[in-house]
Amino acid sequence: MTKYGKALSVTETTIPGLVVFDLPVHGDARGWFKENWQREKMTALGLPDFGPVQNNISFNDAVGTTRGIHAEPWDKWVSVATGRIFGAWVDLREGPSFGAVYTTELDPSKAIFVPRGVGNSYQTLEPDTAYTYLVNDHWSPDASYSFLNLADETAAIAWPIPLDEVEISPKDLAHPRLADVTPIPPKKILVVGANGQLGRALRAEYGDASHIEYADRSSLDLATPGWEQSRRWRDYGTIINAAAYTKVDLAETADGRRDAWAANVTGVATLARIAAENGITLVHVSSDYVFDGTSDLPYREDDPICPLGVYGQTKAAGDAIVATVPRHYIVRTSWVIGEGNNFVRTMASLAERGIDPKVVDDQIGRLTFTEDIARGIRHLLDTGAAYGVYNLTGTGEPQTWADIARHVFKLNGHEPARITGVSTDQYYASATSPVAPRPRNSILDLTKIEANAFAPTDSVTRLAHYLQA
Repeated sequence: MTKYGKALSVTETTIPGLVVFDLPVHGDARGWFKENWQREKMTALGLPDFGPVQNNISFNDAVGTTRGIHAEPWDKWVSVATGRIFGAWVDLREGPSFGAVYTTELDPSKAIFVPRGVGNSYQTLEPDTAYTYLVNDHWSPDASYSFLNLADETAAIAWPIPLDEVEISPKDLAHPRLADVTPIPPKKILVVGANGQLGRALRAEYGDASHIEYADRSSLDLATPGWEQSRRWRDYGTIINAAAYTKVDLAETADGRRDAWAANVTGVATLARIAAENGITLVHVSSDYVFDGTSDLPYREDDPICPLGVYGQTKAAGDAIVATVPRHYIVRTSWVIGEGNNFVRTMASLAERGIDPKVVDDQIGRLTFTEDIARGIRHLLDTGAAYGVYNLTGTGEPQTWADIARHVFKLNGHEPARITGVSTDQYYASATSPVAPRPRNSILDLTKIEANAFAPTDSVTRLAHYLQA
């Protein structure tokens, strides 16, 4: 019998992410009314904002009708419209909770949120029972499903009505035992730009896990029209955009400006649309170049942007687009050093070859190593940090490029005094091709990401390790 007057509340279960809701049902002599799903109230109690796209109803006219244990690659919100059911849920996802079982009865005053990959089965306890379920994906023959036999001995579900006395389809009777079940893998993580400096660091961070997909420019080029049709995006939970046009000086030319906007804005806009339409978390890497560098203080995440050149303008535009995605992380960084050719490698080479370079000494910031950016991105995702913008650089005393060059010389056993500091204007005075304006202050405030329990690495310490590798 339906219970009236309960407060809206949540009960956790033995299966991670599977939660039971008590629903207020208001009844009188005419019947009853309830809010079956109310986004604002239920997300406030911790229900994921799962974005349902379809509402289904299952009607069962006889007591004991039993539906097989099916695990689908989408989330479900299940509730009873009339009658009463016994429900059994078995975790069929990859991971430590695989095989965990939870059972309960549902009537119109209860509902349950079933996360993707958790198998669900229902047995009717009253005639003319109907239950409804909201799902956040459309059925597809290309999706990955998993099934478990209703009589599996490991799950050992205590069905109220014995299975040999109820109506079950032949197909459900033929499902495999738990030992033969194919687990539902996690939603995929797609790393775009996987062969770049940051992409290679993300490969090292995530390794060869089956749900991680790496796409380099040959397989996914954000500047090539039509690439968005290449995947079933509902199978993805996260996109990490490590691709970007970063040739800051070339971006000041006609061809470079076109290419920079294509990769950093047009391609990013398509990623953002895909993420928003499919409930995907989008991680986007930004730059100190969105600021003009005139501040006397480290730049905070909420400081007004004011890019100086084309590259900075495209990054700022990309940031603004990504910020419209409901689930997004914008990771703003500076002075990036990773695998491949870069400032540090160049200085080390000049030191070894006996060349005494002139290096800019009126720009100030901190080195950021791609290993730390990859580690920070994974931390934000794994901890479920609040969506938004996060500064992420190395820590320690800010330095000029000339300071860093001297430190590279010293660490490699060469005389730091061989470095001559010059102003930015002096350094580029003889340039014959366009030069992008640089922010003089590239120091980013790290308070926000440190408050989220991430500890960036001291840039000087990381530099020493980098040169020893």
